[in-house]
Amino acid sequence: MISTQDWADARRVWDYHQMGHSPRPCSVAIGLGSHDLGVADTAVDFYKRGMAPLLLFTGATSPTTRERMPRGEAVHYQERALELGVPSTAILVEPRARNTGENIRFSRELLEEAGVEVSSVLLISKPYEERRAYATARKLWPEVEVISASTPMTFEQYADSIGDARLVIDMLVGALQRLMIYPEQGFMIRQHVPSEVIDAYERLCQQGFTSRLLRNTQGQDQAFSQTRR
Repeated sequence: MISTQDWADARRVWDYHQMGHSPRPCSVAIGLGSHDLGVADTAVDFYKRGMAPLLLFTGATSPTTRERMPRGEAVHYQERALELGVPSTAILVEPRARNTGENIRFSRELLEEAGVEVSSVLLISKPYEERRAYATARKLWPEVEVISASTPMTFEQYADSIGDARLVIDMLVGALQRLMIYPEQGFMIRQHVPSEVIDAYERLCQQGFTSRLLRNTQGQDQAFSQTRR
């Protein structure tokens, strides 16, 4: 049972994950691989609106995409873009990346090899991964301007599209934990987390929305300790 308080807390965390950037024309649009073909659809929409002359899709497979996308996330994204009318000459595919850091590093390398000059990136992810994608790109590719984007939708709409609200809340909680602990590990820049977001995160953890939390020798307390510094 998901209580009214749980929904309110989840919505607050969801809103924090949204960067609120206004899309504008960039050198390239990069679609980060995942289970969500909506990322590819949004990338195509930006391409057709003239927001980027080139699309780059990045991603191998993961336990959650291996069956649904057996040829790899980036390849399935490419196929979707071709179906929607994007010419093959406007698409690059990076098929090796298995996490957000590799998405950024391998995409940068591919663009350099292709001789593409990049001053700005339209970085397209799942809605609740906007801030994580932005923070990772700013750490690993600091010389370019990063505009975060995703398919416009509310938390309720996204939960309905997945069909499992508890899983979505678990994913929101896990993504926030990573935003708090990954900067110390050098994976992304540090960002301010408002106290009301921290409070919502901790209540959700206490309510058992923890399946996507990272576990280590320090356990869940590691995430909590980062929030109070």
